[in-house]
This record gives sequence, C-alpha cells and structure tokens, in this order.
Amino acid sequence: MSEASRRPAHDAGPDAPAKASSIATTRPPIPRLPVGRLAFLLLAGIALLAGLDASLVRLGALAPVASTSLGTVHGLLMIYGFLGTAICLERAVALQSDGRRVWAYAAPLLTGAGGISAVVISLNEGARAALANLPIPQYLAAHLSGFAPERMMPGFLITLGMALLTAIYCYVWARRQATHAVLIQLMGALIGLGGILLWWRGLETPRAVPWWLAFLIVTIVGERVELARLAFASGSTERRITAESAALMVGLTVALYSPAVGYPLIGLSLGVLMVDTAWHDVARGTVRMKGLPRLAAVCMLSGYAWTLVPALMWVIAPPAFDGYGYDAGVHAITIGFVVSMLLAHAPVIIPAVARREVPYHVAMWVPLAFLQLSLLVRLLAGAREAAYPWRLGGTLGIVGMLLFVATTLTVTIRRARANAREAR
Repeated sequence: MSEASRRPAHDAGPDAPAKASSIATTRPPIPRLPVGRLAFLLLAGIALLAGLDASLVRLGALAPVASTSLGTVHGLLMIYGFLGTAICLERAVALQSDGRRVWAYAAPLLTGAGGISAVVISLNEGARAALANLPIPQYLAAHLSGFAPERMMPGFLITLGMALLTAIYCYVWARRQATHAVLIQLMGALIGLGGILLWWRGLETPRAVPWWLAFLIVTIVGERVELARLAFASGSTERRITAESAALMVGLTVALYSPAVGYPLIGLSLGVLMVDTAWHDVARGTVRMKGLPRLAAVCMLSGYAWTLVPALMWVIAPPAFDGYGYDAGVHAITIGFVVSMLLAHAPVIIPAVARREVPYHVAMWVPLAFLQLSLLVRLLAGAREAAYPWRLGGTLGIVGMLLFVATTLTVTIRRARANAREAR
C-alpha cells in the first residue's frame, strides 16, 4: 500500500482542499423546488380530494363531507379539476423549455380555479342562491336551454383553461413540431373544450361525459405516440392512429343527435384505436424487463385492456345514461385506463414538473393491485346489480387512489432527502 493511501483523511496532503473543492463543483447541484408549479399541483390535489369525497357520496358510502350537491360535480372535479389541471401544467412546463412562455401557465390556473369554484359553489348554499338570482339577458337565456346558474363560474373558468390548452398545442404545432403526436393531442384538447362547453350550456352530465372521457383518451394516446415515437415511427401507423382519433370525434358528434347511432360509432372507433395503439406500444416488449419498466408496461397494457369493456358495451348494447351499465363504462375508462396510465407515467411527469426524481419501489405495485381488484369487483357487482359489493369495489378504488398518492409522495421525498444528504 502506498504512503498516500495510508494517509488519514484529515491529513490528505496540501492539495486536498483544492481537490475537494473541484469534486464539489463538478457534482450537479440539486435543483430548486419550483414553488409556483407546486401551487398548481395543490389546486389539482384539492380537486382530487373533493372528487374522491364526492365519489363516496355517489356510492352511498360514509363520506367526510356528505353533500349531495358535491356529488353532482364528481366527474367535473376528477376530469377537469384534477386531471385537466395536471395535463395543462405538464404542457405549460414543456412549453417553457422553448423560452419563457409564462402565458401557458394560465391554463392550469384557470382549470384549477374552476375546480375550486365548483367545490365552493356546491358546498355553499348562499353562493348557489346568489347565482340563481343573477339576471340573465333574454337573448342569452334563449340559447341556454337547461342552463344551471351554478355551472356559470366553473364552466367559464374551465372553458378558458381548455381554450388555452388548445392554444398551447397550436403554438407547438406551428413553432416546434408539426407531428402526428401533437395533432392527436390537439384533437384531444378540442374534444375537452367541446365537452366543457356542452356542460356549461346545460347539457345533462351523462350526455357530456363521453366527451370528457374522450378528452383524456385521445390526449393520452397522443402522449404515448410522442413518448414512444420509435415504436410508432412508421408514417402509416401514426396516420392511422390520427384517423382513428378523428373517427372518435365524429362518433361523439353524432351521439349528440342520435345516441343509438353515435354510441356504436364511439365504441367501434375506441376499440380499434386502443388495439392499434397497444399493438405498437413499447409496453409489449418492456413488460419482460424488471423494475420500473415492467411496472409501467403492466399499467399500460391493463389500461388498454380495460377500455375494451365500454367499447364492446357501446357497440352491442343500447346507450345507458344511468345505472350500473353507465357506471361500468365510465369507470372502466377513468380507473382502468386513465389512472393506470397515470401510474405508468408518474415517474416521468413528476420529475419534469417538480424537479424531483420518483425512484422505483416494490410498494408501487400495491396501489396498482388495489385499483385493478376494486374495478373488477365493481364491474362484476354492477353486472349482477349487487349494491353492497358494488359499493365495496368503489370504496376500494378510492383507497387505491389514496395509496397511489401516498406511495408516490413517500418514495419521492425519501429520494430527495437522500440526495440532499449526499450533497452535504
């Protein structure tokens, strides 16, 4: 052993401080926590918690806030207040990398504020009474058949947010990349804008929900094409998926005038879109790997599979706007597809938004298992019209969502603290 290797650490030689300083300067610094972005995530988190409470109300289970009016905005809070804000924030962060496009952050601010306003109005009888007494001009009232005053503020704010999300995609298409992936996501934003406009105008929520669901589906498909562009590198594949997304838009429009014709079109285009996307997705290969790639692949493949349930229902069965059939179609997409995709992409989205790594941990399988089991119980119980098991399945799904949030926060905070210790 050389003399230098035997020398104690505190007596490493006259040039030791210089070497230590050099090592310290080459280590990448820990990025600052983006407090502004976390404020947007707080808005999405409030909408999520309120939406889960509203879900308990709709299930007839014990809810922390047992407000029937809050239960009526469950879908709006989950799709636009929570997921819509998260999508708008992720797009705004991506756009900021092309320069300081601060205007893009108005999109998550507006959708998040819309979700908060829906919560406040639903829980405050005084606010609802004040809105009900607002004078509506006669020319405007003539075009607002079925208009509900309590929809005014949430509808206005979320509509502005979705319009800005559409503008973000138009900007990306014109200035950065005119690709099929961006075009598909642009179609998703237009569907989301149309869905909130229909709800704001006074359309019954079950009639507007297919637009809300399609907004999430088409947006996620576009992101999959963008993230796994090598797997979708064939020009014919991208063009085909774009055409299938457009066909879904056509089915949604037809369903507004003739549900008996439109819903089979929605189901057929949705089934073809999901099968085509799943077949070309890299998840079919990464599912054989270990750790995070396998977890993400299982989430994505199970999500694609769950969407075939409502696709088949809408093709062979009459359209349902209430009851167990309606519940099965909606939650097979929101929990089975959307939340599964959220689990798969969280380790990619959170570092981009919050600048904190989300490491893989075996505990991440627990919320996935909870969500899959709960959805299976919910759908089977609904098929047999068994109220108690159906309620149990829905409650387990809420537990699974809370487990997902808790697990993700725990592993992220633990890694951040470990990185801070290493830096010190």
